[in-house]
Amino acid sequence: MDTALQTKPCRFGDKNTSDIVICLKNREGIPKRFYSHSSVLINKSKYFANRLSHPGSNNCIDIYCSEVNYDHHVNLLRLLDLPTDSILDSFDSVKSAVGILQLAVFFQCEEIACCCIQYLEAVPWEDKEEELILKAVSKLGPKAMPILARIQPVDLAATKDVFISAVRIATSIAGPCPPFGNELKTSAQEQVEFMLGEDEDAPLVTADEEVKSVLRMGLSQIYSSFEKELSSLLLEPDLVSERAEEKILHSLCDLEWMCNILGKMDLMKDFVSNWAESSSNVLGVVENNKLDSFMWGLKIKLIEITAKVLEAVGYGNVILPTPIRLTLLKTWLPYIRKMKPLLDSKGSQETGFPYKMSEDLCQSIEGAMVTLVLALPSNDQADILADWMGAEQVRYPDLSEAFEVWCFRTKSAKRRLVEGLDGAGNATVSL
Repeated sequence: MDTALQTKPCRFGDKNTSDIVICLKNREGIPKRFYSHSSVLINKSKYFANRLSHPGSNNCIDIYCSEVNYDHHVNLLRLLDLPTDSILDSFDSVKSAVGILQLAVFFQCEEIACCCIQYLEAVPWEDKEEELILKAVSKLGPKAMPILARIQPVDLAATKDVFISAVRIATSIAGPCPPFGNELKTSAQEQVEFMLGEDEDAPLVTADEEVKSVLRMGLSQIYSSFEKELSSLLLEPDLVSERAEEKILHSLCDLEWMCNILGKMDLMKDFVSNWAESSSNVLGVVENNKLDSFMWGLKIKLIEITAKVLEAVGYGNVILPTPIRLTLLKTWLPYIRKMKPLLDSKGSQETGFPYKMSEDLCQSIEGAMVTLVLALPSNDQADILADWMGAEQVRYPDLSEAFEVWCFRTKSAKRRLVEGLDGAGNATVSL
């Protein structure tokens, strides 16, 4: 900047000191004049320096812009006249800084572009602004690294550390987290689910031995909490109170969440084994006479979780020995068969009764039970089918498909036996 302009500061729009007029023209070609200074433009912008060094240049520069970025052009021209240490303080929004950054790159205003990057790197963004920022910095190369560092992919080791920490909080392995309490736990559960969400991208976390170990610890912790709440349920002085059901339901919802998580990490067998082992104790409490007219939310939630277990075993996703599969079926079939008409009756008697077995849930249980029955030894199938048909209400679950297949298989087995005996009786010995 020359001596005259140093003694008399350059101010954007000052006609008295201006020696350059910049005309911003919109799509209609209507110009708006802004008074600037050649020394400033040359020092701050390589684009304007090249324009003004052209032999045929004059004291008027035409720039075409759209209505969308008109304000950004004006702001950029104002920033050119500001001292460097004042540029950062002039930004008032992410949108404005991104717009100015795009123009600063185009007009080769390195100083302003660096200030935009510094501002964007330091301030919070909204989700909708992120794509705009990425588009703006995509051509900046190494200069954009401070911005990109915030959103670049995290290495697998760091991601795993975050995931494991979240699982510990979500399952209360490390105990409660005052002062956040359940809010942090709920948030951790949501984010663990999000990290395991199925989409077109590769999974964020792989189930290595360390991850599996923490998940199993979490399952043990949640099961322990559930069993503790369940065993103390009958000791509650007021079973009608919402508080009594709320405590056990909260624990059961944690268990359901764990079921969903383990299913995504190839650890469903751990959950199913625990559920099969504790089923008789669970029903021993739930079917107590004290709970005949209460805890409908607990009862329907138990059926929903059991449906997931039955599906996993029935369709072969979890392989269990025959005795465990048989016990699982014989434990839950009578209970579900009893609860379905009872819940339907409550629903028809009480308007707005929320605890019903949905059609999808019913179909899921029915299909899983049919496949479970058909995978058992034929004598065990016969016992279950005889008990099912001997019940007062055979409407649900409908095991008629399993009954038909059993009849066909039994007849075929007998035929094979007879044919085998006939073949043995007619056998000749040749020397």
